[in-house]
Amino acid sequence: MPSIDLSRYEKKKIRKEPSVKDGEGLLTFLNKDFSFGSKELSDKKKESLYLELSSLLRAGIDLKSSFELVTADLKSDKDKGLYNQLQNDVLKGITFSQALRQSGRFSLYEVFSLEIGEETGKLIEVLEDMAKFYQNKIKQHNKIVSALTYPCLVIATSFGAVFFMLKFVVPMFGDIFKRFGGHLPWVTEKIIAISDSMQNNLVPFLITIAIIFAAIFSVRKTEQYRKIASQILLHVPIAGSLVQKIYLARFCNSMRLLINAELPLLRSIALIRQMISYYPIESSLQKIEDDIMNGNTLHQSLRKFSIYPPKMIQLVKVGEETKQLDYFFGKISEQYIDEVEYKTSTLSNVMQPLIIIFLGLVVGVILISMYLPLFQMSSSFQ
Repeated sequence: MPSIDLSRYEKKKIRKEPSVKDGEGLLTFLNKDFSFGSKELSDKKKESLYLELSSLLRAGIDLKSSFELVTADLKSDKDKGLYNQLQNDVLKGITFSQALRQSGRFSLYEVFSLEIGEETGKLIEVLEDMAKFYQNKIKQHNKIVSALTYPCLVIATSFGAVFFMLKFVVPMFGDIFKRFGGHLPWVTEKIIAISDSMQNNLVPFLITIAIIFAAIFSVRKTEQYRKIASQILLHVPIAGSLVQKIYLARFCNSMRLLINAELPLLRSIALIRQMISYYPIESSLQKIEDDIMNGNTLHQSLRKFSIYPPKMIQLVKVGEETKQLDYFFGKISEQYIDEVEYKTSTLSNVMQPLIIIFLGLVVGVILISMYLPLFQMSSSFQ
């Protein structure tokens, strides 16, 4: 195995890629790729590229011919142009990893992993690992989205139905009741008051919401906001635990891949710190890196931060003692992914009937409150 000049990696500065660091929310996670900018290639295309290249290279086909075969099936002219540029760069003598870096369409995560694969003669293995990484990431993303899509649609429909009734139906009944006069039932008065309040304050309410969103958007990248937002989210029942495990799974899977690619531990931590978009983990990694440089082990450094569960720390400790950190990080990642998928599926199954029951109760209360005065009036005429 060729030797690696580790000093070159320690001196190399990582260019900070533009990234949105406000991905603390679950819905944000569900709707974004693990990327460093909007121009980055999608996860699905990366998985396909790495899978096809690794298969062709393992079959003994050279990199140039592999690119030609991969490009032949592409329908997008933009993607063809990118792959042709990568191929031309490789033909000019640039390494595959450097060609990816120069394109600006791939993350430093991939660039460094593939660079180590090239220097150790394990490019095919790293390509296969990258393909598996993105395959698992896409699978996890799709399962979570699938589990939460129906409840989100039902919630949106529920709010829409209630809004329509309060905005249009209740005012019609309210006008009728005013013409007839008389005392209205308590529940009817409350529903009409809510409807009138919405009619009078809808525009100011929407303006206030827009101002709040604009304020959040303007400060979303600040450290203070991300710290507060992540702490609030962590204390939200169920959702906080899910988000924590989602990002821990990403952290562990990234560590597994980089360590398996024989990237030094400090470099792996520094690189993941550039990549992770979850403040509690991101902020802890700098201190963990300093602790390790001062002679502490990884599990000792992790223990200082509550974001890392005790069970995870114990497994990391075993991995350090047995020199199998990549294996244990992989197992931890799989465990968290399975837990997230199970809890998300269970949450979806529980939410569906609850949302329907809630919608039925709200609509039922509104309808009953509107018909009660009519029943009273009809009985008074008898």
